[in-house]
Amino acid sequence: MADVEETLKRIQSQKGVQGVIIVNSEGIPIKTTLDNTSTVQYAGLIQQLVLMARSTVRELDPQNDLTFLRVRSKKNEIMIYLT
Repeated sequence: MADVEETLKRIQSQKGVQGVIIVNSEGIPIKTTLDNTSTVQYAGLIQQLVLMARSTVRELDPQNDLTFLRVRSKKNEIMIYLT
């Protein structure tokens, strides 16, 4: 678990990073650097986005799966790594 903590600190220390959330496969947050309200909000919305994106990828190619998702807006960027 020390490796996870060190990785979180390293990511969080990068310029512009506002927070890090780790969720399980059901979308439940298990580790976060954000406040509880923001964590719950982001985790719920991201879980929905991941389900839709994964479904689209599999519809295009049933042998394929979603492993990484990056969403950029004018103000923010969200990077999602899936295992």
